[in-house]
Amino acid sequence: MKTAISTPALAGYAKLLRHMSKDKRLSATHVSLFTGLFVHWQRSGFNSPFAVTRRTLMAYSKIASIATYHKCIRELDVYGYISYQPSYHPKLGNQVYWPNDWKS
Repeated sequence: MKTAISTPALAGYAKLLRHMSKDKRLSATHVSLFTGLFVHWQRSGFNSPFAVTRRTLMAYSKIASIATYHKCIRELDVYGYISYQPSYHPKLGNQVYWPNDWKS
């Protein structure tokens, strides 16, 4: 079942992408991972928090290196673009929260 992208979700995503384009700390890999997070969030029914796995996000964002993935996801968390809570459990996904003001 596909979920249509809601207008507030798309507007919030576009706002964050504009903000990311001005942030000199970020690379194209950060933006690619963030886009992968957005796609996964959409496929999860727009719930926050939503569970993600490293393997899925690396596939969505075309990141080949585990070290690069961990660096970028940690930096997106530190810079405030997401809130990331790793689970360290092989069957449970890591939890990702969107920032509280991302839709405004």
